[in-house]
Amino acid sequence: MIDNFIDRSQTNAEKYTLREELFGTSDVIPLWVADMDLRTPEFIFEAIKKRCEHKILGYEEIPNSAYEAQIEWVRSRHGFAMKKEWLYYSHSVVASINLAIKAFSNVGDEVIVQTPVYPPFFHSVTNNDRKVLKNPLKIVDGNFTFDFDDLRSKITSKTKLLLLCSPHNPVGRVWKREELEELAQICLENNIKVLADEIHSDLIYKPNKHIPFASLSKEVENITITTYGVGKTFNLAGMAISTIAIANEKMREDFERVYESIHFAQGNTFAHIAFEEAYSNGQPYLEELMTHLGKKIEKLQKALEPFKDQISFNSPEGTYLALLNCKKMNLKDKELRSFFVKEAKLGLSAGISFGREGSGYMRLNFAVSSKLLDQVIEQLVKALNERNSVIRKDKLGSF
Repeated sequence: MIDNFIDRSQTNAEKYTLREELFGTSDVIPLWVADMDLRTPEFIFEAIKKRCEHKILGYEEIPNSAYEAQIEWVRSRHGFAMKKEWLYYSHSVVASINLAIKAFSNVGDEVIVQTPVYPPFFHSVTNNDRKVLKNPLKIVDGNFTFDFDDLRSKITSKTKLLLLCSPHNPVGRVWKREELEELAQICLENNIKVLADEIHSDLIYKPNKHIPFASLSKEVENITITTYGVGKTFNLAGMAISTIAIANEKMREDFERVYESIHFAQGNTFAHIAFEEAYSNGQPYLEELMTHLGKKIEKLQKALEPFKDQISFNSPEGTYLALLNCKKMNLKDKELRSFFVKEAKLGLSAGISFGREGSGYMRLNFAVSSKLLDQVIEQLVKALNERNSVIRKDKLGSF
């Protein structure tokens, strides 16, 4: 059932609605926004339908049972025990990042961003009049990892916060314990707090294991702000509901001063229901989803194998995002984007949008049906073959 093709083009889906604006044409398959073209779990719809039998939709509070469901989900899946008093409602991870920047730094302070990374990390820093302190990831043995020497060399007395993407979007890494522990030690030594964006933490491929940053030690727990949510795992981004977890009481006091000034209230009624149902009953759906996504990775790898001299990608350890390395195509970033839009008729996220370190890459969202992925592969393979044909003709003509 999860593999059924569902046409979203006639809805207000962001990835379809903005095609013309972003790509200059609506004749592309949109694979850029990080939500899924896979059905939201049926049991969530059933719970919402039942709530609709009550004919009043007034102000409502998120019930404690919803928070408890999330607490149990994180405990059972990731071995981290949170408490109800740590948790705050937020309508999005990006909103949470902005709140944390306001609460735990001042205008002119530095916030560490590890590039290439989800673009709102940059914007959230600069829009709040803080300075981006770039600590680019480095490639070791073909994989992205932290550059600790670079980080240590750049920290100053103005460095107050680090934005950690875990699992990482777009590079697909699920950070190992030893990587996180060294990062944590640097932050502890320099009195730097950490905002851990763990929105993709349920989308992990075996044998990898997500380790909540706050779970590393009591000391690390006390410098961490963690963002969680159901949007990615259960395709509920349109419900605009997530949570922020802060264990340190003094940090909660500082956070609440900013949080209360925004007046988030408690979100919407149907989001409360979807949130609780997902965390209470979502395990079977998640298992089916991960099986589906794993097959999509295999299909992509097989299709691109004949073109590895042009495009390659490491199988992601987490997320449903493939970061395609297109550097061997020897195209500038604008040319590379144009190839995907005009020749392959695919709307991907340009790697350069994740920072300079993303140059030469393209991010593809493979959380789609088999039917749609087959079409994506067909178009991409056709475009690559046609490009190769032109290159061969040009070479022959040069003799």
